[in-house]
Amino acid sequence: MNKDFSKYKKIIDEFSGQVLTSDFETKFYAVSKSLPQTERFLLKMELKRLAAPCTRLIDLRGHVDGECKIFQHEQRIHFLDNVASVVFTEAFTRYGGYSLGVYEATMNTENNFRVIYQKEKAQVSKGSPEASTKIFEKSQYPAKFYSFGPYHNRIEERMNFVISIHVTIGNDPTFKCTTLDLSVSGCKFKVNDLRPMGIGQEIRLRFSGLEDQCQLMAENDFTYEVKSLTVLDNMQLVGVKRTHQDKFGPDSFAQDMLSFIQGNKRRYKINLDNSISALQARSFEQYVLPKSNELPVFIEKNNTSLTPKYALTCPNNQGLYQYWQDEKHDSTLFCLMTPERITQLKKLALSGQSLLVFSFIHQNQGKSYFYTADELQLGDDPEFMTQFLAFAAAKENFLITQLTLLDVVPSRGQSNFTLSNSMTQKNAYLNAPISNEIQALLAKTPYIVVVNDVTKNESIQAYQSWSYEGINSVKLKKFGHKRLSLSEKCSVDNIAINYRNKRQELRFTYKTPVHVEINQLILTGISLDFSPSGLKVSLDKTTMLLKGDMVYLSFPKLQKITSAFDLTDLPYEVVRVNSAENIINLRIFVQQHQHIGRKFFKALIDKNSDKLTSDEYDAFSPDLARALRNIYSASSTVPALVMQTSGSRYKSEVIAGGDCHSNLMSAMQQLSDGNLYYNLYPILGHADIMPSLSVKLKKMQQTDSPSCHVLYIALKASVDTVDKAVSIKLSSELNSEALKQGFIHQALKNGQFFCLMIKLSRVGEPDMSYLHPELSYISAYALHRGKQIEQNIWSVLGIAQIFDITQEEVFRYRLTRNA
Repeated sequence: MNKDFSKYKKIIDEFSGQVLTSDFETKFYAVSKSLPQTERFLLKMELKRLAAPCTRLIDLRGHVDGECKIFQHEQRIHFLDNVASVVFTEAFTRYGGYSLGVYEATMNTENNFRVIYQKEKAQVSKGSPEASTKIFEKSQYPAKFYSFGPYHNRIEERMNFVISIHVTIGNDPTFKCTTLDLSVSGCKFKVNDLRPMGIGQEIRLRFSGLEDQCQLMAENDFTYEVKSLTVLDNMQLVGVKRTHQDKFGPDSFAQDMLSFIQGNKRRYKINLDNSISALQARSFEQYVLPKSNELPVFIEKNNTSLTPKYALTCPNNQGLYQYWQDEKHDSTLFCLMTPERITQLKKLALSGQSLLVFSFIHQNQGKSYFYTADELQLGDDPEFMTQFLAFAAAKENFLITQLTLLDVVPSRGQSNFTLSNSMTQKNAYLNAPISNEIQALLAKTPYIVVVNDVTKNESIQAYQSWSYEGINSVKLKKFGHKRLSLSEKCSVDNIAINYRNKRQELRFTYKTPVHVEINQLILTGISLDFSPSGLKVSLDKTTMLLKGDMVYLSFPKLQKITSAFDLTDLPYEVVRVNSAENIINLRIFVQQHQHIGRKFFKALIDKNSDKLTSDEYDAFSPDLARALRNIYSASSTVPALVMQTSGSRYKSEVIAGGDCHSNLMSAMQQLSDGNLYYNLYPILGHADIMPSLSVKLKKMQQTDSPSCHVLYIALKASVDTVDKAVSIKLSSELNSEALKQGFIHQALKNGQFFCLMIKLSRVGEPDMSYLHPELSYISAYALHRGKQIEQNIWSVLGIAQIFDITQEEVFRYRLTRNA
């Protein structure tokens, strides 16, 4: 409700916590009897709203001018400063429990930056409204947030239809209203005053405007229950649903209404708001997820142990996935996600926190030994912490990862189409319900651990500048992970984030020695998988090969088992090299004659089809893959900017993601002048960032690695305008550690600090067969709207994921200051 109740603060404070008492109505009437009836009604509704129970966690870190500490209350962990702690306690005492009133009072303390900013803004607008508005608009980069599910489907179609109805509430006189839409079981109508009405209340409707179409509905009252109530200025929008069948027969009303809607829906149009919203979000989802840079790992629970089980991979996060593999390409994610670390992540997740993990790999006699230490483990020994970080940063494979734990919500595995039960049998497979088998697997998978690579060259150089002389080798060995035997290893299933399978052939997992020759230099390796037209090879050493290079392959072991084919010096083209530069994807290069390799592998498949194993990408249950993808997309906390064409230029007016409650999103919402929009000024406000992203995107190919940009952002508390509140620097502008330290120090001193890593990728094409059912449904009733949405879908060229890496930057800042 948007009404300002500040003038009734005294009454609200007086009746805090008294709404449920037996004498509330009497006392409230005595105090408010001088008020107009509508004002009294709205004030009572506000009191009931504030008394409603609340379960939200409060995290004021970076949002108030004060130091926040853990504030544990009723098994909930909040982060409050001293002012907020006092306000919370006082409000809790008044309300007699944790209610919305307590939450809102705590979120609106006098030292809250948002409250301070709003007061300053109000003062500026009083002094010079025109100038203030003009300056403020220049600092607005409005963007709408599209959430990846859940997509709400309507049981019945709603028809936009305005007719007169008569409404009766209890024994009050009947009054006249107009409908906004109709369905068989409900309707929405407009009331042009603020007469008392409440959720759950039963009312009677008579459809007087249908006297020409249906005498039954025009001459009889039907009972409805109020399901939704929206107050707009001096008007109410009321949504109602029929409560039971009436005396005219079990189906007479429903049949008449259904017949009326079916006969008129193409003329008056179906209400498509939910379908349009779902289709737009679903299309953005198809662009964002296949370009994910984070690695979502689903955790399985067996008895009392929690271990990694499924990893969602795509080209952008393959390097991160492959980092956590040993020399035999077996997963070592168990080193990163130890049972103790998962337990710690569960505690941190209660307050929305992440965990930094520092790792390196020691190679000895061809074997990989993994070392990991998280910030909490190292925090117990500050001296060893700096030595460990310096020692680890000196390694070529030093990595800093940020782990975030999310709860698995099994119901999110089903992503329903919004077609109001009009799905054709032909497309039913696209929206098939989750099987019992998949539900059983999801029941054993309670968590997702999201792995973000937050390593930057600047961070590595900063850690390398420290000394590890005299490091305690005994302490260092404690952070090394034991190599597991074959029986002890926990397999992690690699599941591709895939909407559109572009493979023309089935691939098979097969390991055999391979010699790769280029310019008389011979590299050795082993094949990982093959098809008649190509194969993937893991090299024994890193390579300088590039995409497009021509190489010649020989298969010494396979040559021994065949004399019908000459398996030496077969021409192949490099189509992809991983970020570690030790795995290459190859395809056959055919000049004039048939490729011998293609002919051999085709014969090998034909003769051994029952023995060969297809790779996980193809063999894994598509139902499980789809369910895991849906669950993660709806849970993801990484926002993505959608880059779209606008004539010859690029624009970014859409934020897409699963959850919008991060600190960054909250800050951008507070800076916005529109309730339903976020202000991208902290990201796009720098004069060079959008031109830089545009130039990179124009030169990018779909298969290119992401382009990375780092921003340092300071949000001041007491400011006049947005452009003065927000200070943005590119990492190149802070080209020394001292400059970065100074910027962070001032930002934390004067308000809030963010460090963001933007990863820009060129997108591929969406799977239109998956989007077609909703697009066709919309086009059937609003052709122009369908064309507009389709044009919008094809205008997307790039995705810029926004990673908040503030935690690592502040961690290093504090270590440097204490050094």
